[in-house]
Amino acid sequence: MENGKMENVPAKGEEVVKDSKFDRRRRLIGAICGPICALLVWITPIGGLSPEAHHLLAVMTLVALWWITEPIPIPVTSLVGPTLCVVLGIVKMKEAFAAFANPMIFLFMGGFIIAKAMTVNGLDKRIAYGIMSMKWVGDSPRRIFLAIGLACMLCSGWISNTATAAMMFPIALGLLEAIKEMMAMQGKEINLRTYKYATGLMLMTAYACSIGGVLTPIGTPPNIIMLGFLDELSGIHISFFEWMVWGFVAMICYFAIAYFVLWRMFPADIEHINGAQEMIAQKVKALGTWTRAQKNTLFAFIVAVVLWVAPGIISIIYGSDSPILKEYNRIFPEAIAAMIGALLLFFIPTNKSYTKMTLQWKDAVAGIEWGTLLLFGGGLAMGGMMYSTGLSAWIGEQIIAMLGGAPSQLLLVAVFSVMALLLSELTSHTAATNMIGPLAIGAAVSAGFSPVPVAVGVALSSSLGFMLPVSTPPNAIVYASGYIPITKMIKTGVYIDFIGIACVTIPIVLYLVEMIIK
Repeated sequence: MENGKMENVPAKGEEVVKDSKFDRRRRLIGAICGPICALLVWITPIGGLSPEAHHLLAVMTLVALWWITEPIPIPVTSLVGPTLCVVLGIVKMKEAFAAFANPMIFLFMGGFIIAKAMTVNGLDKRIAYGIMSMKWVGDSPRRIFLAIGLACMLCSGWISNTATAAMMFPIALGLLEAIKEMMAMQGKEINLRTYKYATGLMLMTAYACSIGGVLTPIGTPPNIIMLGFLDELSGIHISFFEWMVWGFVAMICYFAIAYFVLWRMFPADIEHINGAQEMIAQKVKALGTWTRAQKNTLFAFIVAVVLWVAPGIISIIYGSDSPILKEYNRIFPEAIAAMIGALLLFFIPTNKSYTKMTLQWKDAVAGIEWGTLLLFGGGLAMGGMMYSTGLSAWIGEQIIAMLGGAPSQLLLVAVFSVMALLLSELTSHTAATNMIGPLAIGAAVSAGFSPVPVAVGVALSSSLGFMLPVSTPPNAIVYASGYIPITKMIKTGVYIDFIGIACVTIPIVLYLVEMIIK
C-alpha cells in the first residue's frame, strides 16, 4: 500500500529529491499561479455551465494546480477544496464533507492498521526473508534478482509500498556489498555507483514495490480511489475479489515486463554471490521463532482476506444473483471485513495475563496515513460535487469533442491512461488519480460507454510511475543509494511504463469491455 508521497525517504534522498531547485520553483509558481488561474476562471463567462458548476470549476482549477505543484501539503489542499465550496455557496456543508465518511475510507483505514501490525510485529520481515531464503534462490545473482522482486511485490500488495521499499533496501545493499567483497578477494575492484547489476537490483527493489500495489484495492491509493469514484459517481460496485482477479493478472504481467527489461539492461557479470546465502540465513535466524504477536497478526490478516474474497467464491458456487451472496454482502461489506481484521488485533492478547494485546493503540494511530485518507476523502468530495453540479458531464463532453466527437472506447482509455501515467510521474499518483478519475468517468459516460474500463485503466496506469525519483517514494529511496544514474532511471522507466500500458493495461481493459458488452 502507498502512503504519503515522500515519507520515510532517507536523508540523502530528501536532499536530492525533496529540496531540489525544481521543486522549490514548482511550489513558488503554484502558490502564485493557482489563485490567479482560479480567479480568471471565475470571472470568465463560460456557456453551458450553471453558476454552481462554473464556480466549482474555478475551485477545481486551484485544487488541481496545488495538487500538482504542492505549495502546501497535498492533504491540506484536499481540505481547502470542500471548504471553499461551502464558503462560496457552491454546495452546503453536509454535501461537501459527506465523502469523508465514505465506507472506502474505513476499508483503507482497516488495511492501514493491519499493515502496521504486520510491520510492528515483524510479520512483514518474516515473509520477505522467507522468500529470500528459499532453496531455489541460492547464490545465483539472477535468482536473487528475481527473489528480491517477488518479496517486494508480494509484500507491497498488503502493506505500504514505501515501508516495503525501506525494509528491502538494506537487504539489497547488503547483497551488493557481498558482491563487492567477493570481487575484491578475486583481485577485481568494482565501483557500485557504476556497476550495472547494482543499478538493476536497486531499480527492481523500487519498481516491484509499486507493481505489487496493483494486486488489491488497498494495495495503493489509485485503486481504491477509482473504485470509490465508480461507486460515488456511477453507482457501480466492484468487489474486492473482482479487483484482485484483474490486479493479479496485471501484477504478474507488469512484473514480467520489468524483470525482462531490467535484466537485459543490467545483467550480472558473475555466476555466484559468495556469502549471499549466509547473509540471508543470518537475517532469518535473527528473527527467532514465531512470536505470539506474529501468529495473532497472521490470524487477523487471514480473517480479513477470507472475508474479502468470500463473495467471489460464493458468486462462483451459487451465482451472482444468489440470495446468500446478497445477504453476505449486507453483513460483511469490504469495509466491515477490513475493520473486523483490524479490530481483532486489539482483542487478541499476546500473554496469558491478558495485559498486552497484539497491537497497541499508539502504534495503530502511527500506522494510519491520515494524510492519504484526507486526500482520498477530498478527491471523492470534489468528484461528487463535479457530478452533482453537472461539471463532470460538461468536461466530458469537451473532451469527447476534442477527440473527434465519437472516439472509440479504446482511444478514450488510451488517452486517459497516458494522462494518468504522465501526471503521476510529476506529482503524487494519489493526487493524479483524484484529478483524472472524475474526468475519465465523465467522458466515458458522455460517450455512452461503461465507466468501468477507463476507471481500471486510470488506476493501473497511475501505478506505473517509474521514470523519476519524485514519482514514488520507493524510487526516491533507492535513488538515495547513489547507484542509479538519473538517465538510467528515465530510460528504463519509459520502457516499462509504455510497454506496460500497451501490453497489460489496454488488453485488460479490452477484456473488461467484452465482458460488459456480453
